[in-house]
Amino acid sequence: MTLTHTGTQIINTSRLMLRPFTKEDNAAMRNNWISNPAIQKMYSEPVYTTEAETAALLDKWISSYSNDNYYRWAICLKETNECIGQIAYFLIDDTNHFGEIEYCIGEAFQNQGLMTEAVTAILHYGFKQIHLNKVQVCHKSNNMPSQRVIEKSGFVYEGKLREFFYMDGQYIDRLYYSILKREWSEMLEATEL
Repeated sequence: MTLTHTGTQIINTSRLMLRPFTKEDNAAMRNNWISNPAIQKMYSEPVYTTEAETAALLDKWISSYSNDNYYRWAICLKETNECIGQIAYFLIDDTNHFGEIEYCIGEAFQNQGLMTEAVTAILHYGFKQIHLNKVQVCHKSNNMPSQRVIEKSGFVYEGKLREFFYMDGQYIDRLYYSILKREWSEMLEATEL
């Protein structure tokens, strides 16, 4: 079995459009999440406060779209096309047929089910388009909103790496979850009944 790489394609959900990033997303990214230290530290990314810093990151992401095994989406509100977050398969293992995701969303858009909607969409994409067998994800043990997204998306808890991060003067565990293609298919069948 081999994976079918299709690159970052547009995905529409009921409220969102997941699409490749463009240079025009610079201001919305800074306004909505990438300049917010509280959001960025939850997934161990630097804070980008200037237009130039964000432009350099966008150049890196946009140039990577030429690779058909690169998957990073801007999470946009369908009605306005405003970029409110990002979601990616930041790791794809072609030999063992799995991917690992990461995501973040602006504080103003949290607790509305939007991130669960985005995660569900890229799970569907990963299993149906790329033909992954497994998708995994992790979060810091103090990031309860991310844990809720993971659990609502059907992931199964696998275990933790104890005191993996040193953050704000304390050690934080790293919690791992995964979902297998057959589990995802069973979930879909159950919801269709």
